[in-house]
Amino acid sequence: MGGPSTGRFDLPEPDAFTRTYWDAAAGGRLLIRRCLACGRAHLYPREFCPRCWSEDVVWEVASGRATLYTWSVVHRNDLPPFAERVPYVAAVVDLAEGPRMMTEVVGEREPSAGADLEVAFREGVPVFRIMSGAR
Repeated sequence: MGGPSTGRFDLPEPDAFTRTYWDAAAGGRLLIRRCLACGRAHLYPREFCPRCWSEDVVWEVASGRATLYTWSVVHRNDLPPFAERVPYVAAVVDLAEGPRMMTEVVGEREPSAGADLEVAFREGVPVFRIMSGAR
């Protein structure tokens, strides 16, 4: 898919385990992992629960809703293709299901702490946009 071998640093290099996640994202679905032992959701995808260490975890389709936790406007990035995108908003969001995720906020609306977000996908990579009517 991407990575340094393609000259692009914004596309993932799926492996055997993460391919499920990236294939779903390419189809417009955001997946998380849920532990069946403790019930907690987590992201990034792992084969075990990072809280209770159970290996009884399954894929789950996330709602695509999130809250903006923090962000930074990036004005300089020389790695391709970021130079053509500056300025862009690098962000950390809290998914409705609980996990915190690093991502990008796209669109014309000005970010604000606690803004309601919805997932969008750019070239099979989850990004978020501020929902209309959000604070």
